[in-house]
Amino acid sequence: MVPTSPPTGAGRYAPSPSGELHLGNLRTAILAWLFARTTGRAFLLRIDDLDRVRPGAAERQLDDLAAIGIDWDGPVVRQSERLPFYDAAIAELTAAGRTYECFCTRREIQKAASAPHGPMGAYPGTCRHLSDAQRAARRAEGRPAAVRLRADVDDFAIADLLHGRYLGAVDDLVLRRGDGIPAYNLAVVVDDAAQGVDQVVRGDDLLPSTPRQAYLAGLLGLAAPAYAHVPLVLNQEGKRLAKRDGAVSLSDQRALGNTPEDVVAAIADSLGYTARTTAELREVFDATRVPKKPWILESIGLFRPEGCP
Repeated sequence: MVPTSPPTGAGRYAPSPSGELHLGNLRTAILAWLFARTTGRAFLLRIDDLDRVRPGAAERQLDDLAAIGIDWDGPVVRQSERLPFYDAAIAELTAAGRTYECFCTRREIQKAASAPHGPMGAYPGTCRHLSDAQRAARRAEGRPAAVRLRADVDDFAIADLLHGRYLGAVDDLVLRRGDGIPAYNLAVVVDDAAQGVDQVVRGDDLLPSTPRQAYLAGLLGLAAPAYAHVPLVLNQEGKRLAKRDGAVSLSDQRALGNTPEDVVAAIADSLGYTARTTAELREVFDATRVPKKPWILESIGLFRPEGCP
């Protein structure tokens, strides 16, 4: 069994330290904090640093979160310090006959015309039934092996506070990549359970992957948390916010003369509230009133890049 601590009830925010948090990230962080604090939960911070890491980014992210009034309980957890727990989860699934080695390259998967196992667009199951000799031959070719879950369902349903019942595809997802790094879908399940996280508030771009995570949690004997996938912040073209959209980070806004309170006020306004601090927002926040449509950032004059009319 994967080691877990007794559930205490907690929400969390888990950024990847690949760069500065943009205003969409900050809005989601505020919402995660509000959901936790207004339901009597602890609020935890975790750095998801198994993939791209930019030196100093995590520290800047924590500074920005503190600057907009977000506080957290306990030490900040870093996934890079938890590798033995992911290994234990994979070992548990392997012992139960629920994993297999996959030697496919990304290009080979993309070129597959159809998926004989699982929904259209899922992993086609190429390596699912390889013989011992076939696996040995691929290793002899120098192909690195990822570890995949041997799923026995094609889809799985979760309940989401904003989206209701959501039925999503489940395929033979990667548990450990070919380079030996644990996959996000595994790590997040193991970490949430170990930290007693029973409420996950995050961007709705992650909704499609959530049924996979909930299904995986069940296989590991872990309870899936309650989910709330909130709308993203988009640019005026309806695309996900990015650095090229202008003054999208807290440091950018400070350079334009806007304070962290100004940023919080604009985020509060996008949620339908008048507040200048997260403490004020906490006093009036109602989770049932969270907007279900994305916030189009450039429609808020405060955050228009310099030179825009």
